[in-house]
Amino acid sequence: MTHSFPRYLLAKQTVDDRALNKDVLAALQSNLPDEQLSVIEVGAGIGTMLARLLRWGILPLAVDYTLLDSDPENIAFAQTWLPQWARERGYQVHQPPASSPVEIRESVTESAFSIRLSASKSVTPSVNITIIQADLFDYIRSAPAPADLLIAHAFLDLLPLPDSLPGLLSLTKNLAWLTLNFDGVTTFEPVLDPELDSAIEAAYHRTMDTRPGGGDSRSGRHLFGFLEQAGVQIVSAGASDWVVYPVEGRYPADEAYFLQSILHFFEESLGHLPELAGWLEKRRAQLARGELVYIAHQIDFLARLKPG
Repeated sequence: MTHSFPRYLLAKQTVDDRALNKDVLAALQSNLPDEQLSVIEVGAGIGTMLARLLRWGILPLAVDYTLLDSDPENIAFAQTWLPQWARERGYQVHQPPASSPVEIRESVTESAFSIRLSASKSVTPSVNITIIQADLFDYIRSAPAPADLLIAHAFLDLLPLPDSLPGLLSLTKNLAWLTLNFDGVTTFEPVLDPELDSAIEAAYHRTMDTRPGGGDSRSGRHLFGFLEQAGVQIVSAGASDWVVYPVEGRYPADEAYFLQSILHFFEESLGHLPELAGWLEKRRAQLARGELVYIAHQIDFLARLKPG
């Protein structure tokens, strides 16, 4: 199939909704101010985390929210999708006329729009949104003012750890919510061949550990030590597993596409393995019949910078 990464990000919203650790989320909410908050989200994709935080009523009354992503396709999609999502939910959207991106720092481009409530009796956040297309490390080197809250969602396991943590943490002056950090367990059910399944899953994990740009297939467990070494306090931590399964032969929402994407990522990463083609064919047949179950173990963290 022709794979769409923005559609994958849309499809995994419901998967992530279930997965995010609710104890860690509650700790985040209890540590946020009531009135005003600045947020920087790295690897922000198309903006689904911001939409989730608004849906769940997590944010205070006034928010400055910066979304940072290096992928032009994600940025372009976010610029269209986020305002549409907001309008459909009763927000007034104030967006500057379409124009060329503005270079605000070397290798860093910016576009911005704001969302605020339309006339309503409910108390809902007003959000000023800035979208920045940039490599994360270019952005860190530009020395932006730190935000109150750093969010990295399903992202840290793509980075060279622990070396990237000090720079990453320089983006916040207080809290870091670090979610869906993969932790070395991938499971598909029903079992096809126990040895083959284990070999393919292990080979997939090795591709995470050998990415040229960095990565860690056990980033979740390693972050306990890495965060301590980086001088931050772990306020809360807990499992945030992806668990995707059919109900009476059907997957909720667009989660069948999410599973198609996961199998696509296996094909991209392991296409050189001769045994992969037959394995994928059987897994895709299970998906088409509404039988495939997928589980990935991950860990969420809420961390706070230590004084001094």
